Amino acid sequence: MRYDAEKIGLLGPEYKAIPVDAWGRTGADFVAYAPGLATLPTPLVTLDAGALNSNAAALTGWAGRVGVDLAPHGKTTMAPSLWRAQLDDGAWGITVATPWQLAVALSEGVPCVLAAYPVLVPAVLRRLGQPRSARVLVWADGVDVVEAMAPHVAGAAQPIDVLVDFGASGGRTGARTIEAAVATARAVAATPGLRLAGVAGYEGVLAHDASAESLATIRAYLEQLAALHTALGDLYDGEAIVTAGGSAYFDLVADVLAPLHDPPATRVVVRAGAYLAHDDGFYRGISPSNRASGPGFRAALHGWVRVISRPEPGLALADGGKRDLPFDEGLPEVQAVRRSGAGPAEAVTGAEVTALADQHTFVRLTGDAENLRVGDVLRLGLSHPCTTFDKWGLLPVLDDAHAPEPVVVDLVRTVFG
Repeated sequence: MRYDAEKIGLLGPEYKAIPVDAWGRTGADFVAYAPGLATLPTPLVTLDAGALNSNAAALTGWAGRVGVDLAPHGKTTMAPSLWRAQLDDGAWGITVATPWQLAVALSEGVPCVLAAYPVLVPAVLRRLGQPRSARVLVWADGVDVVEAMAPHVAGAAQPIDVLVDFGASGGRTGARTIEAAVATARAVAATPGLRLAGVAGYEGVLAHDASAESLATIRAYLEQLAALHTALGDLYDGEAIVTAGGSAYFDLVADVLAPLHDPPATRVVVRAGAYLAHDDGFYRGISPSNRASGPGFRAALHGWVRVISRPEPGLALADGGKRDLPFDEGLPEVQAVRRSGAGPAEAVTGAEVTALADQHTFVRLTGDAENLRVGDVLRLGLSHPCTTFDKWGLLPVLDDAHAPEPVVVDLVRTVFG
């Protein structure tokens, strides 16, 4: 799969992943020279081409086996070339989370967009009511949301599809009871310019681990979502969409909801997004990859930081920080070291990231890790792709992050406002 290198014009200082001596060259020209990892600056985050391809194939194959469609959450990467790769792999659509992300998806030609959010910006609603080729489905979780939309869609030339957002106590958005959800659905069906198109939910906010108790909570919620869909049967206008599924529990989503999948009457759509990059932290621990019912993934994201100071025994400071690396779902983990930034990576034990400042990584050293020297480059495993991509406007794609000398084979451009 080709990503963005051939479409990027002159490279410059706006891209912190690009070495200074490549400024003024095009993306295609830069990649054509097959630059090695050692030529890239630090701090750095890279993508692994083999892992991206493997993860995409794993989820697509799983969806085909269990009988659901995919609309991967695009906010994870905000990388249109990765969206296109997911669509080319057979994804039914792309999911977004805000009106701005919706606008990006439409501008990039995504044919079906799930806007997993109450879209209430008047100008956006008016635009959606105009003739368009793309299918757009938005969320509503209360009669008040429908009433707020109504004045801006009354004259719509094309109805806007609405999914009733069903939640749970302690969750995020979403009607808290089936009765409230049914009332919302009736309000949608009665509002000119809107069309009731299904039900939606997000189970991931209800648990944060894969314990038996958490899995039971998720299953019970999904069974309620299925019951809501059944209760709304007489109100639907055309195909009904039933959608749930973040990247932690999509196996349970399929287990409970896949029996409903019967296009064109009902389409079950899973919205997992983090699977493509996966991680070496939160999702490694909670993903269905760890359960017999899920496909296998491997981390496609890696951080690379250079030791810049050994100010005292047991401590190394490296040149990456909160501006470069994710930290909200766990700190990065030290996996390997490239001595003086070149040559094969050596496994390292006894090195632990204990804190991130804005531009520094604090690494506590014990045992053999005390031999780390200024100039050594550490490979880091990262946790939570959603807060990794947003720190990088351009990410180099390596052929194999674990190779003795990884080579840049492409570039991925992200779009963040």
